Amino acid sequence: MKEITAIIRSNKIQRTKDALVEAGYPSMTVKEVLGRGKQRGLQHEFCHDLPEPEGEDEDTQPLVSFIPKRLLTLVVEDDEVDPLVELIVRVNQTGNVGDGKIVVSPVIEAVRVRTRETGKLALI
Repeated sequence: MKEITAIIRSNKIQRTKDALVEAGYPSMTVKEVLGRGKQRGLQHEFCHDLPEPEGEDEDTQPLVSFIPKRLLTLVVEDDEVDPLVELIVRVNQTGNVGDGKIVVSPVIEAVRVRTRETGKLALI
């Protein structure tokens, strides 16, 4: 089994979800996240309270720039990874910086809490 984690543009989550459901993958987790890549987060500023260095002016507060994104995760069988990665890329690719990233990681086990089913049975 593999976990596919995709960080995509916020405005692409509905199209991505619809495409995954249509392809037979209705189970997923989606989370709102903030991040930055090569574009260095120039669209949204997230202010984080950092300790003030000695001698700094009180009016200057450090800002770290982030862009709102969506983090989508799903766990699938090994042979399903390539088609799903291709589907996510096809739906989300604009050709511009900030289209996102996809990471594929091994999953040792999956367990459905309600029934204690494991492995593939826990995923369907």
